[in-house]
Amino acid sequence: MQHIKIIPSTLKGNVIIQPSKSLSHRAVICAALAKGASRIRNIVFSEDILATLEGMKAYGMEVIDICTNEDTNRSSITIEGKGYLKKIKETIDCRESGSTLRFLIPMASLIGEKMTFIGKGKLIERPLTSYYKIFNTQGIKYSNTEGRLPLNIEGILKPGKFEIEGNISSQFITGLMFVLPLLSEDSIIELTTELESSRYIDLTIDMLERFSIDIKNDKYNRFYIPGNQKYIPVDYKVEGDFSQAAFWIVAGSLNGDIVLSDLNHDSLQGDKEILNIVTSMGANIIYEGEYIRTIFSQTKGIKIDASQCPDLVPILAVLGALSKGKTEIVNAQRLRIKESDRLKAISSELNKLGADVAETKDGLIINGVDALNGGVVDSWNDHRIAMALAVASTKCKEPLTIRNSSVVNKSYPEFWKDFISLGGIIDERNMG
Repeated sequence: MQHIKIIPSTLKGNVIIQPSKSLSHRAVICAALAKGASRIRNIVFSEDILATLEGMKAYGMEVIDICTNEDTNRSSITIEGKGYLKKIKETIDCRESGSTLRFLIPMASLIGEKMTFIGKGKLIERPLTSYYKIFNTQGIKYSNTEGRLPLNIEGILKPGKFEIEGNISSQFITGLMFVLPLLSEDSIIELTTELESSRYIDLTIDMLERFSIDIKNDKYNRFYIPGNQKYIPVDYKVEGDFSQAAFWIVAGSLNGDIVLSDLNHDSLQGDKEILNIVTSMGANIIYEGEYIRTIFSQTKGIKIDASQCPDLVPILAVLGALSKGKTEIVNAQRLRIKESDRLKAISSELNKLGADVAETKDGLIINGVDALNGGVVDSWNDHRIAMALAVASTKCKEPLTIRNSSVVNKSYPEFWKDFISLGGIIDERNMG
């Protein structure tokens, strides 16, 4: 377990934003379901993406070529799909990736043979009730350990009408969208509650369309999915990740001058909302051609609805803690069942540093302070908490030690390298 000690400093310079993890998951899965070779460019092998790659190999996917740029750690990968799934391995290790688990579970029901899903950390207890209801309706056998992983599944998914909650996790809807087009007849996904994180569904439908799969969206209330469709291989480049860019956008606003590249200004990513939120708080965001520049600003608190961008909450809590006045974050209850209880984690650790953050049932109330004190904090084994706290260090009066800092490998293996390249000062003795 790695701990690092950060000496407060100003962050300045250029950073190439990591490829989108959400899009990388989707591209790998679609390529695996196509018959033939697809090339996925600009991908980083984070722990979560490795989990999806290994999971799809268990279903018969082959990786036939990998080309990695050692300077940037970006890779191109060529995936050979069979056009169908077959059981190569019975057990799929999802590590700590919720996307991997929820995207790959429905695929087991295309095979009909017993498949087992395992994981670690908080993933083993993250809820899967939305799928269990479908399994019960369709007679698909499943078993778990008191509601936790390991999960065993055996049975065939049949086309039809699938009722599912829209306010639990969009990942269940995406998981169904991957497999329903392959069934023999048409299907409908009907939402029983209002859809949250709708932009993730937009990403799924857009990716499926790239691979020649058609899904009709009826105002996010129901989705019509023709059966007997086929995935067609493509050459696809993954765009930069706004959820990762958010850390540098806030870092530049708090204490620096940072230029971000490899972001798609027309992106469908819901976390692009970071630009609107920080601008509303008074941040100076400058658009320079293909680049986005964020510079030191005096920001003010506002009310933030996090229902469509929950992954932004940890870093927005940091910005709110160091902005004038009160910031209120609402509609973020789902954060309590992420890699950590993110509302409790970020409030607890920021308060250790002298912030004024209070939890509510579904969010945070934050009264801004001018600076933080420094000290020792914990990542709660959560990559987004660790990265948010690293950004908070830029406004600390004293050094900041982050325990279990290597957890960033889950989504952003190059985070500390990029942090240092922008002028971050890390006590090398703590790097492990």
